[in-house]
Amino acid sequence: MEQQYDPQAIEQATQAHWLNNNSFAVQQDDKREKFYCLAMFPYPSGQLHMGHVRNYTIADVIARYQRMQGKNVLQPMGWDAFGLPAENAAIKNNVPPAQWTAQNIDYMREQLRKLGFAYDWDREFATCDPTYYRWEQWFFTKLFEKGLAYKKKAEVNWCETDQTVLANEQVVDGCCWRCDNPVERREIDQWFIKITDYAQQLLDDLDSLDEWPEQVRTMQRNWIGRSEGVNLDFSLADGSPLSVYTTRPDTLMGVTYLAVAAQHPLAKAAAEKNPALAEFIQQQSKVKVAEADMATMEKLGMDTGTKAIHPLSGEEVPVWVANFVLMSYGSGAVMSVPGHDQRDWEFAQKYNLPIKQVIAPLADEPCDLSSAAFTEKGLLINSGPYDGLDFQAAFDTIAKELETQGKGERTVNFRLRDWGVSRQRYWGAPIPIINCDSCGALPVPEQDLPVVLPTEVEFEGVGSPIKKMPSFYETSCPSCQGPATRETDTFDTFMESSWYYARYASSTNDNAMLDAEANYWVPVDQYVGGIEHAILHLLYARFYHKLMRDEGLVKSDEPFKRLLTQGMVLKDGAKMSKSKGNTVDPQALIDSYGADTVRLFSMFAAPPEQSLEWSDSGVEGANRFLKRLWKLVNSHLELGAIAPLNSAQLTEQEKSARRKLHETIGKVADDYGRRQTFNTAIAATMELCNELGKLDQHSEQGRAVLDEGLRAVVLMLNPIVPHICHHLWQLLDGEGEVLNAAWPQVDESALVRDSIDIVVQVNGKVRAKMSVAADADKASIEAQALAQENVQRFIESVTVRKVIVVPGKLVNIVAN
Repeated sequence: MEQQYDPQAIEQATQAHWLNNNSFAVQQDDKREKFYCLAMFPYPSGQLHMGHVRNYTIADVIARYQRMQGKNVLQPMGWDAFGLPAENAAIKNNVPPAQWTAQNIDYMREQLRKLGFAYDWDREFATCDPTYYRWEQWFFTKLFEKGLAYKKKAEVNWCETDQTVLANEQVVDGCCWRCDNPVERREIDQWFIKITDYAQQLLDDLDSLDEWPEQVRTMQRNWIGRSEGVNLDFSLADGSPLSVYTTRPDTLMGVTYLAVAAQHPLAKAAAEKNPALAEFIQQQSKVKVAEADMATMEKLGMDTGTKAIHPLSGEEVPVWVANFVLMSYGSGAVMSVPGHDQRDWEFAQKYNLPIKQVIAPLADEPCDLSSAAFTEKGLLINSGPYDGLDFQAAFDTIAKELETQGKGERTVNFRLRDWGVSRQRYWGAPIPIINCDSCGALPVPEQDLPVVLPTEVEFEGVGSPIKKMPSFYETSCPSCQGPATRETDTFDTFMESSWYYARYASSTNDNAMLDAEANYWVPVDQYVGGIEHAILHLLYARFYHKLMRDEGLVKSDEPFKRLLTQGMVLKDGAKMSKSKGNTVDPQALIDSYGADTVRLFSMFAAPPEQSLEWSDSGVEGANRFLKRLWKLVNSHLELGAIAPLNSAQLTEQEKSARRKLHETIGKVADDYGRRQTFNTAIAATMELCNELGKLDQHSEQGRAVLDEGLRAVVLMLNPIVPHICHHLWQLLDGEGEVLNAAWPQVDESALVRDSIDIVVQVNGKVRAKMSVAADADKASIEAQALAQENVQRFIESVTVRKVIVVPGKLVNIVAN
């Protein structure tokens, strides 16, 4: 055995062994329990960061531990390869996105190999491969045929200069982040998938995800946003209805104005006769608006001059255009009750609109409408025949009255909106639709799939190259064979990441999207990824899974059984990022300390769900521990042969060390499996090493206990530091290779104590500690307690009234 720990040599040799033996390739095996472990796949940006390292190490630890439980473990890896960053790189570096992406994948794959992750590379794919997105296109045509995919006009952020749609975060002070020219709100044709048809299922099935963090389930419930309310109509002068939805019909008598979105047909019609209103609407079309901004943005509006008739009171109510109403949510119109809605109150205050109180507090709560809206539920006042009703009674009574008059109806509404899946960008999977002037929109026939995205393109950065390529978009109609054009929009990259986990199980099948092996592996048993994906990615994946189930491709209802959301990696209290200049290059750490040190520090520095504060000294400490472990094994082996363990011949110290060993085996198994607190597993193993290091190596049985302990330590650390454990296991003459070794078993007999330590109290205060035989009866324990020298000092001048013996813990002597 080498005297010094040489991580580079050890890790290169171990990784070569795994590669040569294809150690992590796995196949379906119906005789073994399967375990599918998956970390969210990366975007191939070109370089791993410490967030990647932590995420993938967590998953790898879980996968390796489950393998040691005898399970058939799948852990694949691939690349979320489409998206805007590749287009930006193409513009900056004059390299086609396909070439840039392929180069980055090659580099990052090598980085992952150097970290020793146990991936089945035979299943690797990139989502930009036509063999992958072919099936995404095929599935979309099935959704289209079912009426679950459709096209409609939708409002977007549009940059006229770059001829592209921008996400809200790409609009900076009303301008395009890239060209700095003004951005406008524009309605364009967009493709959608009807996730709203599955809203109730998505909500109900959250209850079955009892191994997900409650925080994530709550975030999804809020995003789906089920509410029970009333759809009701205010009447306009021409008799047409202006529809609104409310969850608070109890406040209906407090409506003092209606608010509509700037893009609402009523607003546009009014603007034709009002130049000032037209100018206001034009200004609002250039403002970035997301729902999250509604609460904090400055409230702006303008009176349309239109009046609406209240459905119950018959009073006239003014209709305003307001910037806090989005056309993309609901009907684009809301009833405004400034007395009992803070947003409505702020708008009314700004424009001197009436504020009417119609809800009184149930108790002695403050209700000063001059300072804020009163938003709690209470008793109705100033509401005519409804005065005195509480919330539920008012809800029921007013809803019934509206239904009787044909002016409204009870309804269940969802905050969730249909999923917009089209992007006016180049680097994405082409949407498989052909547009014909005679036949309309038609799906590309199955035999013509995939619609391959051209990769040899000239990328100017203005608009999508394929929109300027007749060779791509000119085609014939599959129905009438007349001239037609291909859809030049591409899919949102959430499409690719919503089903990739299932494709890993069937990645080599060229004849089907998924096959029988998918139902063997799916659902994923353990999914690992950042909390930032708690809503959109996870919700879309859950939805896509149900779509695949209903197409007969999978049998399960949910894609991920257990979810772990790891915390961020921080440095000096801030998230690591290139823009802050506080990143740490994992490759440099591997070169200096080895991958095992990086893995050990990542798992030891914090519980997985909490943020990890970067510490150079922590990395050095992890490396020192591995050196100590190497040295401990080396000094043990230098002394030669080891005698068989004979528990009957052990000294008290040796029994204590062996008891500690088997207690640790049980604890660490629980930390890995149930609790997933890998930092405490490492701490317990380090503590055990310290205990083992105190054993007398010149004692025959001391060496036997040490040998048993070191083997167990190597097995327990194997999921976290697999390279050094691979070598140490061989040196300790472990059977086979450690990768396939079983988790060490707890020897229950080793946990039996000959004696136990208990405390002795006098009137509740500790006065002595003593060791008693493990099988001692109550009388002998009581006698031994009373005989303790320090106890005698406190009872010699008083009367002992009672002696309470709590077996295994304490004796309390009550005296006065």
